[in-house]
Amino acid sequence: MIIDAKDAILGRLGSFAAKQLLLGNIVDVINCEESIVSGKKIAITELYVRKIHRKAPTKGPYFYRRPDMFVKRTIRGMLPFKGARGRAAYKNIKCHIGVPENLKGVKAIYLGTDSKKLQYSDYLKVKDICKGVGWR
Repeated sequence: MIIDAKDAILGRLGSFAAKQLLLGNIVDVINCEESIVSGKKIAITELYVRKIHRKAPTKGPYFYRRPDMFVKRTIRGMLPFKGARGRAAYKNIKCHIGVPENLKGVKAIYLGTDSKKLQYSDYLKVKDICKGVGWR
């Protein structure tokens, strides 16, 4: 199963992907950097900067700065990862920045939102969050 994350709300994308993983499907998420987090831009950025800098550098929890790993970690949070079933499901997910060559031309499930709904609300793309916390 291939999921296109362009303009998809990150939480809804994560819950859909987690459910498919628990059902036994292999999931590829493309365009991870284009998914969005709704809320005020300054508050979102400050939240993730605070999360990254509140720990000792050699101790966890680890928060990724790359968009594909950022989305993968979000999906992991929606799985029962401490159990065997959740760990087995987590091995079946792959997240990609952009569209890889082997998945071009393949029909993907689009979970994007209606652009009119987001036109007046505040949101931030995952690539902007990652740039704000130190990704290239």
